[in-house]
Amino acid sequence: MAKSDTSNLGYAYHLPSGGCLMRIRNALSQFSDLFSEFNRYIAPAYHHDRCERSVQMRLYSMHKREFVMVFIAFFAFIGLGLSIGLAGPPITITSKHKATDILQRQNFTSDISSGPFVMKSPAMSTYCQQLWVIAMVETDNTDDEKFDKSFHVSVLIDGLTTDNKLVNVMHNDNAHNRTRHLRCEKKYCDQVTVAHLGFLDYNYYVLTVFFYDLESFHKRYHISEITFYFKSYNPGFTQIEIWFRFIFLLSTFIVTCWFAHNLRKYPIYDWSIEQKWMSVLLPLLLLYNDPIFPMTFLVNSWLPGMLDAIFQASFLCALLMFWLCIYHGLRQNERRILTFYLPKLLLVGPLWVCAVVMATWQKLNELEDPTYSYKLDTSNFYSFKVFFFIFVGLYLTYLLCLILRAYSELRSMPFFDMRLKFMTLLVMIVLAISITITIMRFGVGVLEDNFVAELSTHYQSSAQFMGFYGLLNFYLYTMAYVYSPSNKTGFETAITKDNPAFSMINDSDEDVIYGSDEESRRPLNRSYNEDDSD
Repeated sequence: MAKSDTSNLGYAYHLPSGGCLMRIRNALSQFSDLFSEFNRYIAPAYHHDRCERSVQMRLYSMHKREFVMVFIAFFAFIGLGLSIGLAGPPITITSKHKATDILQRQNFTSDISSGPFVMKSPAMSTYCQQLWVIAMVETDNTDDEKFDKSFHVSVLIDGLTTDNKLVNVMHNDNAHNRTRHLRCEKKYCDQVTVAHLGFLDYNYYVLTVFFYDLESFHKRYHISEITFYFKSYNPGFTQIEIWFRFIFLLSTFIVTCWFAHNLRKYPIYDWSIEQKWMSVLLPLLLLYNDPIFPMTFLVNSWLPGMLDAIFQASFLCALLMFWLCIYHGLRQNERRILTFYLPKLLLVGPLWVCAVVMATWQKLNELEDPTYSYKLDTSNFYSFKVFFFIFVGLYLTYLLCLILRAYSELRSMPFFDMRLKFMTLLVMIVLAISITITIMRFGVGVLEDNFVAELSTHYQSSAQFMGFYGLLNFYLYTMAYVYSPSNKTGFETAITKDNPAFSMINDSDEDVIYGSDEESRRPLNRSYNEDDSD
């Protein structure tokens, strides 16, 4: 009876099958512990070309108040630059000569519609940089009629040395009859660029201007006055430009060294895509700030100006390339040259070529002929402009598609959504400020292309210069700070922070979303040699 009762208890016998299961479970537990120790060397690891496995950025460890402080500092520095610009001198200085006074003073009996008009420029210095001569025609017309009249301008230019000797800069053999268009409404006509000197070799210039084919226009509408404006850069603004270019250059050098110093202990293949691009953009920002800018005032050559245009175009196109690569690279594990980078280069490259060719073309032509205006070289200039705007439209369309796809795929994933939100917010701020400054500088017309060709802009102070120039520098400084490695040390906290397989395990908004993955990486079964006493 007792024997049967004992057999019914069910715990007096140990089946061999149970012992085997226990041994297998213990072996699996030990293997799990071993796997936990070496899982970083088992695929897929952070160095196996996985874009979501990278050096931890400061972005991940920043709290909301730190984000607020970063943006406050960003806007504060931009506001400081604008304040300095508003307090600075006007960007240009202007003097004017009236055609009626010129003809009366020189006892010329010539008609006001033809000239010649002999004028002496105000005193020029190296800091004046360039000289524009602009004509503005006034008529007695009181009707609401708008009309466009083409005519020809011929200019003779002589330089006046310190010994009061005239040196031919552009004499009769090199004089060109340039076609200009006179667009008028009521009694006032648009300004017409007569000549542009990109380099000032002499303190004074003497210009002789002739007009042709305006006789019929004069008989019908009666030209009452022609005002000639001599415009050049304000030497005070030039000094501010030199100093702030140097300050930005020095600041960029310090930020570049600091960023490289923080990344020096990590192999390049561990860097995130943002960190890799920052290591490219910061040196290009050094070139954008133009370390050879003072050579413009020391060397009478087109080379410093052309290099400045190349540096600026290279940095801006690299920034456009950076935006494309970031929004595409966050959801792309493999970023090969042919399939990932080449299509973007084919889209951004033509923009760089257009900017460099137009700048070089303009500099060389103006050096050979001060009366050259690229806006009147209609066939070539219009083709370049259409080509440029086509690629700008393609770029914006492609960028918008990448942004929408990135948000649709990654917005719910921790750390990825953080990177997207920060990048998008900063890009929107930069674009909004840039568009505002551009509209204030050139107006809303896309045909008002550049400050060099036409000075009828809204540049009344150096605030726009300081705002746009400081904007790009502070934008890069902000990204360098946020994308720099975090101060946290240790292999486990320095990498694999934005891997969805790890980050989605964490549930705490306060401790885990910016914290460590140690708990998620700890094995579920504890080792037998671990102390269980509390």
